[in-house]
Amino acid sequence: MRNLRMTIAYDGTKYKGWQKQKDTDLTIQGKIEAVLTKMTEEEIQVIGCGRTDAGVHAENYIANFHTASSYKTKKILAYLYEYLPEDIVVKSMEEVSERFHARYNVKSKTYVYTINSNKFRDVFNRKYVFHLADKLDLSKMQAAADRLIGTHDFQSFTNERSNKSTVKTIHSIAIHENNGLIRIEFNGNSFLWNMLRIIVGTLIEVGKGTLLPDDIEIILQERKRWEAGPLAPAKGLCLVDVQY
Repeated sequence: MRNLRMTIAYDGTKYKGWQKQKDTDLTIQGKIEAVLTKMTEEEIQVIGCGRTDAGVHAENYIANFHTASSYKTKKILAYLYEYLPEDIVVKSMEEVSERFHARYNVKSKTYVYTINSNKFRDVFNRKYVFHLADKLDLSKMQAAADRLIGTHDFQSFTNERSNKSTVKTIHSIAIHENNGLIRIEFNGNSFLWNMLRIIVGTLIEVGKGTLLPDDIEIILQERKRWEAGPLAPAKGLCLVDVQY
């Protein structure tokens, strides 16, 4: 069996996230598996580097799948390009070691959340940024973000209801602004369900002055979802890179 690694870009606007679901065919994984299964006449199972929420986008999502097919990667890429919806593109494909696993081998992921703080929304990027015309104090937001760096129990920053650990490590958070576009870049070992969007919602509250940077430490200690800020809209979040 061959093990093929893919780099995928997708506009998540109309999809229910990456992970295949029984009650809908509107998932990225489901769309790609359906096309590959049709081409190879095998039951293809695609392994993704992790979940992305409904409405979240990706520039460089990594996945792999096993196949007995002898088709060259160039032909598989061309087939995927022709038959996948226009909002999903497999950018590259390569044959890798049998031991490569898109999820288990991940060392860290980089996400970017984008906020348009200008007076008016941009009609051309409205599906990919959160428009918020409120004046935000970015220095206070960065001070709050710095308190989240490191290994912490992020139970206050997730809607996860499973019994799995809520302890995660964030390596860095950087906040930059250019022409009214605020980019919040996160790098960490892995993230909980809704974790980054709740962190963004909390940082926005700090930027507005509703919360103080020091409140972050209290929120972490309390381990209660309602102590943190609101869930920021999914459309502003994009997976930009995966490190192995």
